[in-house]
Formats: sequence, C-alpha cells, structure tokens
Amino acid sequence: MYQSKLQFLALLTVPVLAIGLFAGLSGDQENRQIHWHEKVNLALRRTAHHLLIQSGDSTSTIPPVIQGENQDTWIIRLERPFNYQALPALLQESFDLHGVSTDYDVMLLDCQEMALLLGYNKLDFTEKNETPCGTREQTGGCYTLQVSFAGPANQLTNHWLRWLAVLALLPLGFLLYRSLKPRPGQAEPPPRPEITGDSAITVGLSTFDFTNQLLIISGARHNLTYREAKLLQLFCRHPNQLLERDFILQNVWADEGILVGRSVDMFVSRLRKLLRADANVSIVTVHGVGYRLEVNDAMTQ
Repeated sequence: MYQSKLQFLALLTVPVLAIGLFAGLSGDQENRQIHWHEKVNLALRRTAHHLLIQSGDSTSTIPPVIQGENQDTWIIRLERPFNYQALPALLQESFDLHGVSTDYDVMLLDCQEMALLLGYNKLDFTEKNETPCGTREQTGGCYTLQVSFAGPANQLTNHWLRWLAVLALLPLGFLLYRSLKPRPGQAEPPPRPEITGDSAITVGLSTFDFTNQLLIISGARHNLTYREAKLLQLFCRHPNQLLERDFILQNVWADEGILVGRSVDMFVSRLRKLLRADANVSIVTVHGVGYRLEVNDAMTQ
C-alpha cells in the first residue's frame, strides 16, 4: 500500500513540476513586465519634462502616461508645441537611462482628431542617423506622443522556452519513479500542520497567513510574494466590498513611489487563479471602477 502511494506520487511529479514551472515562469514574466512598464513610464515622463523645459515651460503639470488598448503602446499628452527635432535624441537617452532596449515606433498625433502628424522608427535614428519629418513645421496646439514597442516576438520566445523546460523534466520524473522504493518497516511521514495563530485569516474554505505569506486552499499550500500577500490581505479586510483601483494602488503600491495601473490587473489575475480551487471565494471585476472579493462565508480568526 505504501509503495503504491509512493509510485503514485512519483507519477504526479512531472505534471506538478511542469505546472509549477509554468506558474513560476509566468509569475517571473509578469514581474518583469510590471518592472518594464514602470521603466517605460518613467522614461516617457522624463522625455516630456525636458521637451517642455526646452520650450520654456517649467511649471505646468505633465499629464500621466497612459497605456493604450494594445499593452505595448504608451501615450502621453503635451499641451503645447515643442522642438520635434530634439525628440529622437531625448527619447532614446531616456530609454537608455532606464534600460529600455526594445525596438519602437514613435507617432505624433493631433489631440483633437488623433490624426498622424509626424513619426519615425527607432532604427531611423539609431542606425540611419535621420528622422523622417524632422524638419517639418508644427502647428500650434496640443499633441499626443505615442510610442509602440515590439512585444509579440518576446512572448513567442518565452512560450517555446517554457515547453523546452517542461520536456527537460521528463527524465527527472522517470528517475524519481524508479528510485522511490519503500524500505521494510519504514513509517509514513506525518502530515504537515495547518497554520494557526493571530496572523491566520479564514476566508471561505481558504486559510491565509499574511506574516508567512502563505495561502492554503483545500490542503494545497501556496507561497505568495510580498505584493500578492499585501493585496490579498487588503481584500480579506474588506470582504464583499467594492475596492476602487486608486484605493488599491495607494494601499498596496504607494511605498514604491510610482503607481502603475497594470500592476493591479496582473496581481489580481494571479490571485484569482489560486482562488479558483475555492468555490466560496472569487475576485470579481467591476469594469471601470475596481474589484470586489466575494465570499459566501467569511470568517476571521
């Protein structure tokens, strides 16, 4: 009986490791993506600041950087004319400063009609040493600076790397299955204890320990990152309440000094995947407002 259990566990090793690897790579990729978004945000704000300084404006407020419908597109609004010839060098300098090396396209749009006025590609400046439309006049008014990055190729590369890593685990699972043989009289290990104490919170059928950044759902233990634990703690403190995006950002990300809206979406998505195993708990999106943790039977220990 004991041998059968060990062999069954060995057979589960490969899919479990594969799932863990996929989740780990996905989590790492999302963390890198969040970090990359913050770098782009800072680089575009720096560029806008220096363009306005050059045009004699040192006091007006710079509008926030907005992510377009395509997550690889970023937009910032400039309320007055600026020196377009200075844009390519200044933008590339900002990207170099913040470690953004991806290829990109730049478009200057009219704020009212969003019509394309001027534009160029990174290679025009870095390799050809020229900027199309660089000598053309700008009419007075408001401009929208849009930068689009090349992202799909990187996503495709990550996809194949994940599958190669999973295939590399197959020999490990086979060797583990062959090596797991019980010894005569060997006792089964005791079950791992559940978490207890003041830091434990029970929500639905799940138990959450913020101090140890641990979430237990139906006996399965999930180690959370600091930011995941902080976000889940905020939801647990406000069960069945609508939390606006700005409220979440201020309570979970304010200590970082920069607030990126996509951070909320990515971390909520990761918590939502973990909580799927608990039918009594779900994170519901209220479009245009925020999120709500819906709990059928919420208790706090």
